[in-house]
Amino acid sequence: MSQKDRLSTGGRINRAISLTFTFNGKTYQGHQGDTLASALLANGVHFVARSWKYHRPRGIVTADVAEPNAVVQLETGAYTVPNARATEIELYQGLVANSVNAKPSIENDRMAVNQKIARFIPAGFYYKTFMWPRKFWPKYEEVIRDAAGLGKAPEHVDADRYDKCFAHCDVLVVGAGPSGLAAAHAAGLSGARVILVDDQPELGGSLLSYRTEIDGAPGLKWAQKIEAELRKMPDVKILCRSTAFGYQDHNLVTITQRLTEHLPVSMRKGTRELLWKVRAKRVILATGAQERPIVFGNNDLPGVMLASAVSSYLHRYAVLPGRNAVVFTNNDSGYQCALDLKAAGAQVTVVDPRLASDKGALQGQAKRYGVKVLNGSVITVAHGKLRVASVEVSAYSNGTVGAKQADLPCDLLAVSGGWSPILHLFAQSGGKAHWHDEKLCFVPGKAMQAESSVGACAGEFTLARAIRFAVDAGVDAARAVGLIVARPTSVQVAEVSEAPVMPLWLVGGRELATRGPKQFIDFQNDVSAADIFLAAREGFESVEHVKRYTAMGFGTDQGKLGNINGMAILAQALNKTIPETGTTTFRPNYTPVTFGTFAGRELGEFLDPVRKTAVHEWHVENGAEFEDVGNWKRPWYFPRNGEDLHAAVARESLATRTSVGILDASTLGKIDIQGPDAAKLLNWVYTNPWSKLEVGKCRYGLMLDENGMIFDDGVTVRLADQHYMMTTTTGGAARVLTWLERWLQTEWPDMRVRLASVTDHWATFAVVGPNSRKVLQKVCRDIDFANAAFPFMSYREGTVAGAASRVMRISFSGELAYEVNVPANVGRAVWEALMAAGAEFDITPYGTETMHVLRAEKGYIIVGQDTDGSMTPYDVGMGGLVAKSKDFLGKRSLTRSDTAKAGRKQLVGLLAEDASFVIPEGSQVVPGPFTGDTAPMLGHVTSSYFSPILKRSIAMAVIKGGLDKIGESVMIPLAGGKQMPAKITSSVFYDSEGARQHVE
Repeated sequence: MSQKDRLSTGGRINRAISLTFTFNGKTYQGHQGDTLASALLANGVHFVARSWKYHRPRGIVTADVAEPNAVVQLETGAYTVPNARATEIELYQGLVANSVNAKPSIENDRMAVNQKIARFIPAGFYYKTFMWPRKFWPKYEEVIRDAAGLGKAPEHVDADRYDKCFAHCDVLVVGAGPSGLAAAHAAGLSGARVILVDDQPELGGSLLSYRTEIDGAPGLKWAQKIEAELRKMPDVKILCRSTAFGYQDHNLVTITQRLTEHLPVSMRKGTRELLWKVRAKRVILATGAQERPIVFGNNDLPGVMLASAVSSYLHRYAVLPGRNAVVFTNNDSGYQCALDLKAAGAQVTVVDPRLASDKGALQGQAKRYGVKVLNGSVITVAHGKLRVASVEVSAYSNGTVGAKQADLPCDLLAVSGGWSPILHLFAQSGGKAHWHDEKLCFVPGKAMQAESSVGACAGEFTLARAIRFAVDAGVDAARAVGLIVARPTSVQVAEVSEAPVMPLWLVGGRELATRGPKQFIDFQNDVSAADIFLAAREGFESVEHVKRYTAMGFGTDQGKLGNINGMAILAQALNKTIPETGTTTFRPNYTPVTFGTFAGRELGEFLDPVRKTAVHEWHVENGAEFEDVGNWKRPWYFPRNGEDLHAAVARESLATRTSVGILDASTLGKIDIQGPDAAKLLNWVYTNPWSKLEVGKCRYGLMLDENGMIFDDGVTVRLADQHYMMTTTTGGAARVLTWLERWLQTEWPDMRVRLASVTDHWATFAVVGPNSRKVLQKVCRDIDFANAAFPFMSYREGTVAGAASRVMRISFSGELAYEVNVPANVGRAVWEALMAAGAEFDITPYGTETMHVLRAEKGYIIVGQDTDGSMTPYDVGMGGLVAKSKDFLGKRSLTRSDTAKAGRKQLVGLLAEDASFVIPEGSQVVPGPFTGDTAPMLGHVTSSYFSPILKRSIAMAVIKGGLDKIGESVMIPLAGGKQMPAKITSSVFYDSEGARQHVE
C-alpha cells in the first residue's frame, strides 16, 4: 500500500514495522513512530474534518497539542475516545478513527450547506435568532443540540483502569526540550531529587523537529547524551507521555501519564493513565512556545499549516506535506521551514511582508539555496476546495495592502506569524504575563511561587541563550534546596542572527475582514476576524466578554492558536494596545484530561469510601441491617426471628427504656483539642461559655455559622487543663474540623491550639437504660459509679474489661447512660465483654432507628434533619444556650431584623389525632381543615416515629411561630386528598422533667 508522500529516508519512524489503520472506513498504512496525523499526511490525506459551525473542509494545521481541526472519534465501544487530536495519537496496529461533526461523511456532509448562508450566521446568531416565537424554542433547541458538538460521548462503560499517585521532589522540570534537559541535568548533577516531565514519547522537544548543532554535533545527539546521563542518576525520574496540566498553590503540579494508549487495544493491560500529584520545592517551566498563524482570507483550507509543523513532519516522520510550497512568514523561523522543504525536494517560495534584510542569517541561506523570496508582500487570500491550490500575493507597506502582485499555485501553504510562549502553567501558578514589544508576545512576569521559566516559554527564542539560562535555573534550584552545586560544562551553540519580527495579525484590516473571504482566528469554533469587529461594534470591550460572545478559545485546543491573534484584532477594533486589551484566563487543564483519570478507581461501589467500626463484623454476625451515615456503615436495626423494621425497633426501644441497651456510637466525630488557648477557641465556636468548665466535666455545645444558623452540636469533655475532646455528629465530623481549621488558619493564627481528628482511634459504646450502671460495675472495678461520685455530664478514666477507657455519663436518650470510649483495636473485645456482663439484664443491641426514636421522645434534635441551615438556637427552643456575657461566631447575626423577627419557623411537637398513624416525614403542615387544592403552608414535619413507650405516634415539625401555637390544631395533607388532624405540642414527649437521666 503506497504512502505517496513518505520520504524514502530520514525521520524518527521505524520503517521495519508497518502498521495498518482505518480512517473514515478506509484502510491505510503507516509505521511505528507515526502519529495518526503524520500517517494520514504520508498517505496524501489532507482533508480530515469539517468545521464546527460552517462545516467547512479542514485539514491538519499543527503537529502538537494545539491542533484545532484534526479531531477524531478514536476507537469504538468501551474504548472509544471522543475529540482525540490526531497529532497526539501514536499510531498502533488496528487503530480505528473517524472524523467528527460530519453526517453522513465528511465528503457528503449535510450541514455543509451552512457555508452558503455563512454571512447570516455570525457570532451571536443563536442568541438573537431563536427567541421568538417562544413556544418553538424546544424545537429549536432540539435541532441546535443535534447539530452542535464534536465527538460522541461513550455509550459503554470504560473498559480501562486509572490510578493516582503522589510524589515529592526537590526540582520538577516541565518540558524535556533543550532548555528542560539542560535545567534537569544541572539540578541532577548536584544530587537533587528531580522529576522531568514531557508529553512526547521521546525527549528532545524542538530538537526532534529542527536540524541544529550543539557542541559541534547534531542537537538530537546532545539530547540523547543528556538523557542517558539523567537516567543513570538515582534521584532523577523521567516521565514521558506525560502532560503537566495544572499548577496549584504550594507548588503542587498535577500530571497525567499515559501508559497504554500507544498500544493496540487488545494488548492494553493494567493502568491506562496515571494521575500524578507532585509537590516540588522548586519548579522549572520549560514548556516552549507556540507558533501563531496569520489571519488572511480562507486561511483554514486543508493544506494550510504552521511552518513549524511542516518541519516536524519532515524531520520526525519523513513526510513531505506538499511539493509546491509557499511559506508566508513575518519572522525568520519561516525560512527554516523553507530550507527544510527545499532540502526535501519541494519547490518553495517565501512571502515576507518585511523588506529584505542582511540581519537574518536564514534569509541569506534560503536565497543561496534557490528559494524564491517575495519581500514586502503578503498573502491576502488562499484558493481551493478540498485543499489549497493557489494564493493571491499583494504588495505590503507600512501596514497597508497594496496592489495584487501574483497568483502562486501551491499544494502547501506554511504559515508563521511569530511565537507565543506557553504561559498556561505559569499563569495558573499565580503569575502575570507582560507584553514584550520587540518579541511581540506575552512573557512571564514575576514568579509568585518557587518557580522559574526558561527557554522559549520565557521568551528566549535563541537556542544558545535558552540553554545558558536553563543551566542557571537548574543550578539555582539545586542551591535553593540546600545542595552543593556542581555546575555542568558549558554548552557551545552557535548564535544565529535574526531580523526583527514584524507585527502582522490580520491581512487587510477591517474592510477585508468584513467584505472578503472569511479570515479565521479560531479554527475549531469558526470565529473569524469579522466576528471580533462585530463584537466590538456591539459594545463588547472586555476580552473575556468577547471570548464568550464569539466562542473564541472555547474548543478542545482552548485558543492556543487563535487567542493572541484575536486579542490583537480586538485591540485594533477598540483602538487600544494589546497590553491594554489583556489576555483571557489560562485555566487548567492545559490539554483535555479524561474523566477516568480524575476518578481513578473511585467508581461504582468505590465512589465513596466505606468506613466500618471496630465492631462491624460482630454486627454482621448478629444479623444487623445497615444504613450509610457519613460514609459509615451503621447498624440500622437488629431483627430477630423474621422481625421487620418496626417490630425490631419497638423491641429495642422498650428493652432500652426498661432494662439496658447498647449502641455502637463509634462513628461520632471526635476532635482532640490541645493548647493554652483551647478554651478560648471553644468560647468562640460554641454559643455557651467554656472557660469555667472543670476538668472531668462534660458540656453540650451548639455551634453556629456566621449567619447565626445552627451548624453542628455535640458534647465536649475537658480531659485536662489544656486538653479537650470534642464530639460532633457522624456526618459533620470532617465539616467541623475543616471549619475550626479555617478560622485558626485565617482569622486566629495567633491562637496556641492544635486539632487532631481521632474519630477512628476510639471505639465508642453507649450503654443505656436503668440497668446500665449495673452492667458497667461488673466490668469496671476502678471507677466509682455512685451518683455522687459520678454525676450526670461528667467523665472518668478507668479500665473496662481490662482496657484503658474514658467513660462519660451523658445521654442522648434521656435514660441513665454512659459512653464507653476505648482504643479501637480492642473495641470488639470490650463490646463482647459488655454484652456478657449485661446478659443477665437481657442487654439489647440497638441501631440508629431506635436511637432516633429514643432521642425524638425526648425532643433532642438531629442537626441536618430537624434543622436545615436556616434555624437559630431560638428557633429550636435552645435560647438558653446562647450566652449573653461573651461573643461567639454568629452572635451578631442573631440580632438581625430577619433573624429576630416574629413568625419564624420554630421546632415544636406534633401529635396526630390518630395515635397509630405515623405522619410521613416531610409532610406539609397547614391550617385546617381546608378545602380546595391549595392552603397556606405553616411548616413541615422533620422527624416522625411510633413511640413504643408512649404507645402512640410522635412527630417534630418546624412551624411558623410554632412556640406560640402550642395547643392549636393543624392539618397534615396526605395522598389522595386525605387530611390528618394533629395538635401542636412541646417537642419533649417523654420524661419532660429529666428525672430518668439523673436517677440516683
